Amino acid sequence: MAAGYLNPARLPLGTRVGPWRVLERRGCGAYGAVYRAIEAEGATGPVALKLALHPRDERFVREAELLSRIRHPNVPRLVGHGEWQDAAGTAHPYLAMEWVAGLTLYDWARAHRPTSRQVLSCLASLARALGATHAAAGVHRDVKGDNILVRNVDGQVFLTDFGSCHYVGAATLTWPPFPPGTPEYRSPEAWRTVLRPAPAPVVAYSPGPADDVFALGVTAWRLVTGEYPPSLGLTVDGARVWSLNGPGPRASRVLNSRCCVELSDLVSRMLSVHPEVRGNARELAVALDEAACEAGPEADVPLFGLEEARPVGASTASLRVSLRARGGGRKHRRIATGVGVPLMLGLAWLLSARLGDTPVSAQVDEKDGGTVAVGDSALKAPLSSTAAPSAWSTIALDVPPKPFPGQLRPDANGRCPHKGYVPIHGGCWLKLTLAPKDCEGIAYVHKDECYVPVFPPARPSTSSPAD
Repeated sequence: MAAGYLNPARLPLGTRVGPWRVLERRGCGAYGAVYRAIEAEGATGPVALKLALHPRDERFVREAELLSRIRHPNVPRLVGHGEWQDAAGTAHPYLAMEWVAGLTLYDWARAHRPTSRQVLSCLASLARALGATHAAAGVHRDVKGDNILVRNVDGQVFLTDFGSCHYVGAATLTWPPFPPGTPEYRSPEAWRTVLRPAPAPVVAYSPGPADDVFALGVTAWRLVTGEYPPSLGLTVDGARVWSLNGPGPRASRVLNSRCCVELSDLVSRMLSVHPEVRGNARELAVALDEAACEAGPEADVPLFGLEEARPVGASTASLRVSLRARGGGRKHRRIATGVGVPLMLGLAWLLSARLGDTPVSAQVDEKDGGTVAVGDSALKAPLSSTAAPSAWSTIALDVPPKPFPGQLRPDANGRCPHKGYVPIHGGCWLKLTLAPKDCEGIAYVHKDECYVPVFPPARPSTSSPAD
């Protein structure tokens, strides 16, 4: 299929992007899509292919530059990068990275119930990956559990998602007060730049290696306790905890008595209100390794019991719970009532496509403080262009330029078979009574309205009698 007829957000199977062919889409955010792809000649295994939705997105160039400088076993290897051209010849940057099949750190912890010793070893590997990043004059700027993968085959941990990264000499792409990132993981010194009684900063706060170490501490705290520490930027109590003379957060061992002393102490060190106390990432890695070797039998107790473990994966039941938790369950039931089987099929397909996959190097649904990503926290940041995205464009996708396979089509006169259906781009869609900002995860946007695709009802099987 010619590139002129393709939408970078939804490339079909077999599409050629540089030397790779798309196998499947694994996720999509506001500024990029993630695909599993394989080399066209079939010489190598699959890669995670990230394709920019916006032309000439400089974030991809910056990410490729920093990843090309890092050679570390706990950072996915950059396999290649280049540009894919649309119909008008406009270049969309792409990155191809080592494919990592695994779970995000928090999902892995829920599934495997690790011990303090295992967590110490995991954190040591991540600290070494950060050390390699900092040695390359870069900073990750969005360290968190959803940007960490634990590989299925051997349990090796990977620091992923360098879309928010920065390095010495790179151009600034974002507006004050903060660069891209997740609020719950921002350091106290970052928050102080905007909370102090002074004029608003004219340039964005510039995170350094100490910010990455702090974010790893927040990740560890949440991994051990299941909670976030108080946030300096969001609560009065947080401001007290994180002030220069404040106590800092409680030791993680206070909230989870199964956490060994060595792990608790090192988590507290990473979360110090004083950046110099945290130490650099390489020093921290050494301390974590030593603690993993020297800790006593207490470190071999699972951090959570079986009754505390939660299921991993997006089953139908958990999806319903997720929708209700977002306040949408009742609303979705009202939408579904009376609109018929075609819409139910379309909505079920859409939900599975938007929420059911677990992309490599990415989590697409809202996690870790509510960022929306392609596997790329930076993809939610404002572009340095004259046409800034609207307030809701970061959480909803436009109606694709072609209908989905099996979607109802208009007749020769351009009419859909039901008066409630709307023909758009060669397919039939149902308009929902939602604001564009509420379309996230359940609908697509067309001319500031929310729509879902409609599909014909499945025909009953005639191969055997019904039970």
